[in-house]
Amino acid sequence: MTRVLFGQSYYLRFDPKLHAAMQPYPPLGTLYAASYLRARGYSVALFDAMLASSEAEWERALDQHAPRFAVLYEDSFNYLSKMCLLRMRQAAFTMMRAARSRGCAVIVSGSDAADHLGEYFDHGADYILIGEGEITLGELMDALGSAGDLFEIRGLAYRERDGTICKTPPREFIRELDRLPFPAWDLVDIPRYKRAWRGAHGYFSMNLVTTRGCPYHCNWCAKPIYGQRYNVRSAENVVAEMQMLKAKFHPDHVEFADDILGLKPGWLTHFADLVREHHAQIPFKCLLRADLVKDDTVAALKRAGCRTVWMGAESGSQKILDAMDKGTTVEQIYAAAKRLHRAGIQVGFFLQFGYRGEDRSDIEKTLQMVRDCQPDDIGISVSYPLPGTKFFQQVQQELGEKQNWLDSDDLAMMYRGTYSTEFYRVLHRAVHAEFRLRKTYAQLASLWRQPRQWRAQHLRLPVSIPLHTARLVLARRKMDALAHTHA
Repeated sequence: MTRVLFGQSYYLRFDPKLHAAMQPYPPLGTLYAASYLRARGYSVALFDAMLASSEAEWERALDQHAPRFAVLYEDSFNYLSKMCLLRMRQAAFTMMRAARSRGCAVIVSGSDAADHLGEYFDHGADYILIGEGEITLGELMDALGSAGDLFEIRGLAYRERDGTICKTPPREFIRELDRLPFPAWDLVDIPRYKRAWRGAHGYFSMNLVTTRGCPYHCNWCAKPIYGQRYNVRSAENVVAEMQMLKAKFHPDHVEFADDILGLKPGWLTHFADLVREHHAQIPFKCLLRADLVKDDTVAALKRAGCRTVWMGAESGSQKILDAMDKGTTVEQIYAAAKRLHRAGIQVGFFLQFGYRGEDRSDIEKTLQMVRDCQPDDIGISVSYPLPGTKFFQQVQQELGEKQNWLDSDDLAMMYRGTYSTEFYRVLHRAVHAEFRLRKTYAQLASLWRQPRQWRAQHLRLPVSIPLHTARLVLARRKMDALAHTHA
């Protein structure tokens, strides 16, 4: 029986900001591929880089399992894999070389490899899967075992003997997602994840997906695997997986890693009914568009056990939302936040600064939106040109040698934005300082109304106010100076 070692190159340890946040999830895309290949009769093992200390652990896994095939199958459900961070690319190259040095055939699946075929082949890849990879991987493994014709396999790239790169026709998407086996959860070191989560947050969260793809046209959003497709698992299939996770691993919380949860009409309502009927309820967070947050949607989310909805709010300026082809309005963001809060569901805003044409007035509108909507959490980024997007095409001539961030806290402007990289890094600090200051005041007000909720740890709240205030004042002053200098 053929032995296959799966891995991926996103190491939380190599991303300092997110390592400090410590919210690790196993690589779902990798687990789906391992489960699919195992269902075809192959013996598989998993190296999970998420909680690994370095590539040395991959080398030990290679020595332990002595695989014939090493498959670096990047997790397409992890948005950081789409961003192709330079440190993770370096890790992938190191892992491929280590596998090749041990005589393994190296197979790679991921958007960065598909965008940089030559580099990945030069660093040790033998075969690269392009697009949705499970079926392509299965056919490739079968062909390699029987000397089959590789060109008959759709969605594959490989080098001919003369060094030229051959790309086969694209693979069609899997429409019946229920036919896929559940991810290979048994290969994951669940106790290690539990320790990480409970040590940092006091609860344990797991991840799952109900869909693949997104049909919307935000022009900065990369869709390297699924394009504009949107395929959905049945609510029955999802609830069955939730029941399994609940029975075997007892998570306290779940993250739905979908680009958009419940877009198919009636799906969320049916899902909520099934969750209640089968006692599969687990508190969860998910991602939705502001224009989809209607009263019936909120009611279904609440019944299903939703704790938090994250929205790609992006900007409080309609000019910028329109330039992004976002298809939403500022008014819809305000209304969505109000509906969710009224239902007792927390709200998270993803904010994006630095988009082409954004000026200081647009930035201030975004800051005012945060003040008005009072989200429970925020995530901040700077516009990031990714290959295959309309936005990338618009700024491609302005890109320099650096076209990827080193890690998620890089925040470098890689094209000619309105302001400098340093301005946006200071803006990032200013927004977080103001957000934390307002959250502290709100928490103190709540404790004042409910004094029985006071605990020893709350004594830190008043002390933090001068610190947040000082950081905010200094950051705003520096922003003003940097904006003037850049102008």
